[in-house]
Amino acid sequence: MLNISHNQLNKKVDISGSKSGKRVFHQRYYKHFNGFLLIFTLVGIVVLFLPWTQNITGRGLVTTLTPGQRPQTIQSPIPGRIEKWFVREGDFVAKGDTIIQISEVKSEYFDPNLVQRTAQQRDAKAQSAVSYESKVKALDRQIIALKNERRLKLEQAQNKLLQAKLKVQSDSIDFEAAKTNIEIAKRQYDRTLALEQEGFKATRDVEDKRVKLQETQAKLISQENKLLASKNEIINARVEISRVDASYSDKISKAQSDKYTAISSQLDTEAQVTKLENEFSNYSIRNGLLYVTAPQDGYINKAIKAGLGETFKEGEALVGIMPAKVDLAVETFVRPIDLPLVNIGAKVRVQFDGWPAIIFSGWPNVSYGTYGAKVVAIENFISPNGRFRVLLAPDESDHAWPKDIRAGSGAYTMALLEDVPIWFELWRQLNGFPPNYYQPEIDMKTAKK
Repeated sequence: MLNISHNQLNKKVDISGSKSGKRVFHQRYYKHFNGFLLIFTLVGIVVLFLPWTQNITGRGLVTTLTPGQRPQTIQSPIPGRIEKWFVREGDFVAKGDTIIQISEVKSEYFDPNLVQRTAQQRDAKAQSAVSYESKVKALDRQIIALKNERRLKLEQAQNKLLQAKLKVQSDSIDFEAAKTNIEIAKRQYDRTLALEQEGFKATRDVEDKRVKLQETQAKLISQENKLLASKNEIINARVEISRVDASYSDKISKAQSDKYTAISSQLDTEAQVTKLENEFSNYSIRNGLLYVTAPQDGYINKAIKAGLGETFKEGEALVGIMPAKVDLAVETFVRPIDLPLVNIGAKVRVQFDGWPAIIFSGWPNVSYGTYGAKVVAIENFISPNGRFRVLLAPDESDHAWPKDIRAGSGAYTMALLEDVPIWFELWRQLNGFPPNYYQPEIDMKTAKK
């Protein structure tokens, strides 16, 4: 009784005479009770010194070890319209299997013979480029012929100039001889005239000398005329050399201009051929994109774009696929205060949702239904939930994970830390201290690697 009333029952009723009262108030009962308390105290003291494994708990999800094995959606790089489905949800598809057939929705790709027509345009432009190449070779031959002809014409003009120079030398010698003859004829005429005045020569002799002098003067004038004509031929020969050089230079320049024009047209045509080849390749690849295929072996999860005739944009998700072969892992989240306690290679115990388990957080070795894991990656930036993401992989030294777990299911994780006595863990919990920080031992060979 709580004895909240002044009418105390134990003073009015005597229970010492009852059977249970006799057993309770007997001295032997106190001895058993004291013994029980003593044993309980000794067991409690022993338990306080038992080892306790400190741990960091967290909630996580089952995922895959590599990004390529995680659930994904299949997109089409081009816009289109769904024409036919080849699979159902839940079907297994191998890599390269056709999932959806689509059709074009852009008018510039409606032509069913677009690839063949582009190939014809490319071939025509390629032939045009070959024609321009032949034209360039023909102009090269024409330029070489003009250069050879100019060289011969210049040699011919040089020979004429040399002949004119030699003729000038010859005419100048004849002119000097004519000047000498006229001086001799003049002296003879003067001497004959003087002798005729003295009576030693007849008048006829004087007249003959005068005629000879006049003939010599005429020859002098003729030789001077020839000399001037020869000098004029030199000038004409030099003019001819300049004319030939200018004429053939003009012809060669015109041929070179035609050649460079042909080269420019050839390069422009080759650029158009390259562009058409690019378009041909793009159209060919685009035709192959009209069939959406599986990127890897897996199972069709959900048709995001259902029905026939439904249109979609490029990059829009069409269907979800789950890879068939995956390396399972667990992603869990730890508090920022616990992040320094987690290291690569640290041991972790995992309990999967839906799998029965009996967990003793301080004694992981006696826990039932948990599986071994180890830390393989720690995120360097905090997640939106205010915690740091840690990736766990199966521990090969422990028993294998269940085969029936799927990516996305929940998991409860316990990161194992230092072994401490139970009394120390109780003292830490009562004072709100964090677990002990420690650095796990690393194999020296692994460290060297």
